Amino acid sequence: MQAFLDAITAGASGDDLANIAIPESYRAAFVKRDEQTMWEGVESEDKDPRKSLHVGEVATPELAPDEVYVAVMASAINFNTVWTSIFEPLSTFGFLDRLGKESVWGARHALPYHVVGSDASGVVVRTGSAVRNWKAGDKVTIHCNHVDDQSPSAHDDSMLADNQRIWGFETNFGGLADLTVVKANQLMPKPAHLTWEEAACNALCNSTSYRMIVSPHAADLKQGQAVLVWGATGGIGGYAVQYVLNGGGTPVGVVSSDKRRRLLNEMGVEHVIDRREADYKFWKDEHTQDEKEWRRLGKDIRGLIGRDVDTVFEHPGRQTFGASVFAAARGGKIVTCAATSGYMIEYDNRHLWMKLKSIVSSHFANYKEAWAANQLIAEGKIQPLLSRTYSLEETGEAALAVHKNQIEGKAGVLCLAPEKGLGIDDPEFRAKVGEDKITLFQRFDQFES
Repeated sequence: MQAFLDAITAGASGDDLANIAIPESYRAAFVKRDEQTMWEGVESEDKDPRKSLHVGEVATPELAPDEVYVAVMASAINFNTVWTSIFEPLSTFGFLDRLGKESVWGARHALPYHVVGSDASGVVVRTGSAVRNWKAGDKVTIHCNHVDDQSPSAHDDSMLADNQRIWGFETNFGGLADLTVVKANQLMPKPAHLTWEEAACNALCNSTSYRMIVSPHAADLKQGQAVLVWGATGGIGGYAVQYVLNGGGTPVGVVSSDKRRRLLNEMGVEHVIDRREADYKFWKDEHTQDEKEWRRLGKDIRGLIGRDVDTVFEHPGRQTFGASVFAAARGGKIVTCAATSGYMIEYDNRHLWMKLKSIVSSHFANYKEAWAANQLIAEGKIQPLLSRTYSLEETGEAALAVHKNQIEGKAGVLCLAPEKGLGIDDPEFRAKVGEDKITLFQRFDQFES
């Protein structure tokens, strides 16, 4: 891979890159099949990704006709990387084995190891025989919707496809590596004004938030609507508040520290709730929720904006879902995409059906939505949420920081890129967007206590 790095750094042409031999192996972060029971009897919060995520050489898979090899310059950590590393709620090797039974090409994925990572930026270095819109030398970001076109279920909204998967989580050969294999329909142009690591951190979370807030498949935000955003400085919440602001809405951000409150204020979010300061106790004990605390949250929201929120951007899951259902306005929506605090959800159905509220499920984004979200990044209308950058060898450390909620925004990972700050092709536009806006989360991570 050093030959590819040298050529990319020197500005080599696509033809030159296409003439460099693909190596038989490459460096990657992965978990091992024979270690998938290592966490038995250990509580989730005590599982340490540094012990299960390994970095070493793995064999290069053969390229399918609809795929490309991408030299990965940078990647990022998502919660699905944490889940893979702690083998929770399920071992991802089950996903790989099911994919392995689908076809000859699917069989490549069922291996003794799983290369992880669902974000990346890099350079196309080889294309399969059926690829027509991309060529060697193209600088790209990669979205994680892994789907083909051979099922009719994929042709209205590909997120409904019966074979839809998340690359690097439900497939092998993910982005936390020096090389990756992806379908051509996962590629998007790299925003020219961003560094490799800034460009790498967006696709999964930005696209997820776009679908949840903007798309008619979920919230379908209208001007003037108010949205409660849990974890509003987190990997998806930070994009969500930007979409609410851009769309003429009113975000109410929920955070867990005064530092995060100040970060939201600098992003332009006026209405912020510090949940630690408020000390909400939504659960009396393991089995019983406290409606008085839901009502206290609702009162706090009305104290800020004078009314209930039209939409709740819900992803913590079990810890907050009962409160979210209560807090939404009559006829409002609770849009949910995850459950980082637990999947077994409980809420009082009376507050749902008697006030005509809706729970709307949302999962990543289709190609059209991901492309639109990436275009807004490229136009400088949505800013990256990169806070901290690690080396590939430090993938375990980065995953642990995300697991422990120690990072605002996103944790980036340098793969082939030898240092931070490389990859900017349009410095003039970067200056127009504003260095302070682009690097806001990085600056807060470095200087704010």
